[in-house]
Amino acid sequence: MITVDFRQFPLVPGLRVLDVGCGQGRHSYEALRQGCDVTAFDANESDLADVKTMFGAMELEGEVGPGGKGAVLHGDARDMPFEDASFDRVIAAEILEHIHEDEQVMAEIVRVTRPGGLVAVSVPRSWPEKVCWRLSDEYHEVEGGHIRIYRATQLIERLQRAGLELLGTHHAHALHAPYWWLKCAVGPDNENVATKAYHRLLVWDLMKAPRLTRWTEAALNPVLGKSVVVYLRKPAEAV
Repeated sequence: MITVDFRQFPLVPGLRVLDVGCGQGRHSYEALRQGCDVTAFDANESDLADVKTMFGAMELEGEVGPGGKGAVLHGDARDMPFEDASFDRVIAAEILEHIHEDEQVMAEIVRVTRPGGLVAVSVPRSWPEKVCWRLSDEYHEVEGGHIRIYRATQLIERLQRAGLELLGTHHAHALHAPYWWLKCAVGPDNENVATKAYHRLLVWDLMKAPRLTRWTEAALNPVLGKSVVVYLRKPAEAV
């Protein structure tokens, strides 16, 4: 499930891309397909092992773009082991809502991005997320769970204060918001007929990408999109 719109966050072969809090690697895989030099960075070693395995499988299947390279690295987003201005593109998808020191992470993202480089950040949209919190304490009161709800303006202000220039925003994953409301209503670790059926729909949509659901989600994203995505640039150094 890709959250970043790569039409607004263009990739070309040879770019150095950092996927901060990569999780299961969804954005790292797309960057590798485009021939980028990708570093998948996360605090979860189990997830990184899966990403490394998938990188290898993609290479064997010929799915890596020309010159593409994929590496994984374990670490803390609050103190990343990279030199200043190391990356042309930095992605931080759905991680800031998990971290108390979010502005520290933002500062690190800015530090490792080269001048003129692009950054894409996504977090859960405020009003669909508030519904989840009201339906279920268990949804967010777990180790590693969501610790805050961002307003889009608040997120943008913090990223700008960290030193980035806003390029644009959009919302994504409208079809996923009702699914999570159902999950929260029955309990995040529970299932019933409705949650199972809805999950099958989402998997089918992910695998087949039929026009009907793609058009439906595109139409609903502005009002129902579960995630807000922000695109930014690190200002070029003065000449």
